[in-house]
Amino acid sequence: MVVDDAEAAEDVDAAELLERVGFDAAESVLTERQAEVLALRERGLRQADIAERLGTSRANVSSVEASARDNVEHAKETVAFAEALSSPVRIEIPVGTDLYDAPKRVYDACDEAGVKVNQTAPDLMKTIGDRAGNAVHGREVRERLFVSVGANGTIRVRRP
Repeated sequence: MVVDDAEAAEDVDAAELLERVGFDAAESVLTERQAEVLALRERGLRQADIAERLGTSRANVSSVEASARDNVEHAKETVAFAEALSSPVRIEIPVGTDLYDAPKRVYDACDEAGVKVNQTAPDLMKTIGDRAGNAVHGREVRERLFVSVGANGTIRVRRP
């Protein structure tokens, strides 16, 4: 949703949005300002409109937004790491591996741990390729990957 006119933009109350979603700066990796900027951006406000509303520059809003998005990515990686630590199956897919070989590695490790994977080999290749992003090019793994499988069969793919 993009807010185009000034009247609609004035109707967006960041504090109300943060309250509604239960934001607590003391428990978050985001500062109050970062959360406010993200909330307004998610509602479609332009950085210039947010800057005017907050009495700062567009460059400052851009910097706050970039820091907030970095913090969110770091938090996601931390959660993925913690989940991987507790996963019964953890596999490293080294650089140079053919993506077609990855499902066998995963299935073998899951068999050994007694974990069921609810994906066919082609589906598992697609999951790994999609979640690896640009670490996989064609069928070649170009960056080391870590695949973990939870007790419920949930697949996670991480890059170092």
